[in-house]
Amino acid sequence: MAQSLVNNYLHIIFSTKHRQPLIQSPYDNDLYNYIGGICRDMESNPIRVGGHLDHVHILCMLSKKVALSDLIKGIKTRSSKWAKTHSGEFYWQEGYGAFSVNPTQIDKVVEYINSQHEHHRVKTFQDEYRGFLKKYNVEYDERYVWD
Repeated sequence: MAQSLVNNYLHIIFSTKHRQPLIQSPYDNDLYNYIGGICRDMESNPIRVGGHLDHVHILCMLSKKVALSDLIKGIKTRSSKWAKTHSGEFYWQEGYGAFSVNPTQIDKVVEYINSQHEHHRVKTFQDEYRGFLKKYNVEYDERYVWD
C-alpha cells in the first residue's frame, strides 16, 4: 500500500490589525494555548506558540491533510472570537508569513519564540518581519505588507 509521508515544520507569523498592542496579560498565555489547541484540532501539531503585544509566532508541523491557508484561516477566525470574549475588541491583520523550518533548527526556533519579550525591547515587529522576509528571500511590496 502506498504511503504519503510528510514532515513540514512551519514558523508562522502574523500581527494584530495595525499592530495594535492587543495581546495583553493576563490573557496572552491563554491565547497562545488556545491557538495551540486550534492547531491540534486541525491536525497540525503545535510545537511552540508565543509572541508579543502585537503579534504571534507559531511553530507547528503542518498536517498533510490541511492546506496552509485553511490552517491560518482557522487559527485567526477562532482565536479572534475567543479573544473578543476575554479582552474586548480584537482583530488580526489579513496577511501572514509562513516559513519552512529545518528539523535540526526546531530548538533554535523554540528559543527564538520564547525570547520574544526580550527581543522586542530593541526591535519592532516590522523590523523583525522584514528580517524574516530578507532571510527567506521573499519579495514583497511594503505598501501591502502592513494592514
